[in-house]
Amino acid sequence: MSSQLISSDQAPEPVGAYPHARKVGNLLFLSGVGPRQKGSKEIPGVTLDSTGAIAAYDIEVQCHSVFKNVKLILEASGSRWEDLIDVTVYLTNMKRDFPIFNKIYASYFPDKATQPCRTTVEINALPTPIAIELKCIAIVGL
Repeated sequence: MSSQLISSDQAPEPVGAYPHARKVGNLLFLSGVGPRQKGSKEIPGVTLDSTGAIAAYDIEVQCHSVFKNVKLILEASGSRWEDLIDVTVYLTNMKRDFPIFNKIYASYFPDKATQPCRTTVEINALPTPIAIELKCIAIVGL
């Protein structure tokens, strides 16, 4: 089965050697998506100290930015938000951020018929100074 690399000209550039997504058959696999903004190293809702470490962050702002970036990649791939079938969520502070994240997440998936499966895990750090990253699988081309 052949596959196709997907790149969005609207979403932030990947921070490593990987595509935004890869389409295989009717499945779309998104690489990890964070809250960065296109064309900038700036991360919405993050304040860095003089060493580049996170001094403070707003998880609500980061959540909305991550969801926007996922949507941009889905649209560049010919898919849509309602076609998400699985989401893995990486949080750097589960205790502090999960209640806020969960409330925002629910607002993006109000229809139970289109809610994707979801796994949420806490990790020590992400490759850039962010507090959330999503790994998604969607259906495309149906």
